[in-house]
Amino acid sequence: MGASTEIKVGIVGSFGSVTEVVDMAVAAEEHGWDGFFSWDGMSIMEVDTYDPWAVLAAAAVRTDRITLGAMVFALPRRKPWEVVRQSVTVDHLSGGRLVLPVGVGVLDDGGFSAVPGEPRALRDRAAQLDDALAFLDRAWTGEPFAFSGTRLETSEMHFLPRPVERPVVGHHVPVWPVGVWDAERPPLRSLDRTLRHDGIVVQLSGDRGFDVPTPDDVAALVTWLTARRTELGLADRPFDVVLQGELPADRSAAQDQLAGLADAGATWWVESRWNPETATPRSLLDAIDQGPPRP
Repeated sequence: MGASTEIKVGIVGSFGSVTEVVDMAVAAEEHGWDGFFSWDGMSIMEVDTYDPWAVLAAAAVRTDRITLGAMVFALPRRKPWEVVRQSVTVDHLSGGRLVLPVGVGVLDDGGFSAVPGEPRALRDRAAQLDDALAFLDRAWTGEPFAFSGTRLETSEMHFLPRPVERPVVGHHVPVWPVGVWDAERPPLRSLDRTLRHDGIVVQLSGDRGFDVPTPDDVAALVTWLTARRTELGLADRPFDVVLQGELPADRSAAQDQLAGLADAGATWWVESRWNPETATPRSLLDAIDQGPPRP
C-alpha cells in the first residue's frame, strides 16, 4: 500500500448465462486481466443470478493465473462454517488464487428482507460480519476450536485442509472487507475491521456512497491507513486498497483515471457494470477481449 504506478485490474462477470460468465473468466485470463469476480445475491434485481461459489469453482479449474473472488460476499446471511468449506475448496481448486471481498450485505436482497430472523439493522449485520470473520480466522488455522462471539456460538469444530499457503500471510485466504471512508470523521470501527485483515474495498460515506473515489479521496485514505497501521503494529503486512466502478468508455480517459488512482495508492480496480440493459454478455465479453486499460 502506498504511492505506486502499478495497479491490478479485474472485472465482474455481472450478467449472462452461467456458461457465459465462466467463459468470461477464461477470456479475462487470456486477455491479461488480473482478476475475475462473480457477485453474491440471493433475490435481487430481475436478472439471472448464480451461486458465486459454483461459478468460482468452475472458473478455478478453467484458469491458471487470474485472481478469483466475488464483489462482495454478504457474510451476515451465510453460515460461516459453510463458507470455510466453500472458500477452502475454491482456494485449492485454484492453487491459492482466491480473495474474499466481504461486507454487511444490502436489505434490497430478499436473502435478508424476506427471511424472518435474518439480521436487518446495520449494527446487527456488522456484529454478525465480525463474528463470521473471526470464525474464518480460527477455522483456517487447522486446529480444533469452539467459538463464542457477539451473535454466534458453536461447540468444537475442526476444518481441514487449510487454505493454500501464501507468502507472508501463510495458510490464509486474503480478506477484503468493505470499509467506509469519511475524511472529516473516519469511522474507526469500519476501518479497523479492514486493517485486521488484508485490504479494503473502499466505499465513500453518506450521499457519496455510490461515487467512485477520486485520487484525492484515495490519497487521504491511504495516508490515514498508513498511520493507523503503524499505530497498530501492522505496517509490514500486505494490504490492498480496492476500488470498484465503471471506467470511461474512452480508453485513454480510462487509462488516465487508473493512473491517477494508482499514484494515490490504490492497488486494485475492479470494473463493475451493474446496468443489465448496457452490461449485456456480449458487451462484457467485448470489454474483456480488449484487455485491461492499464495506465
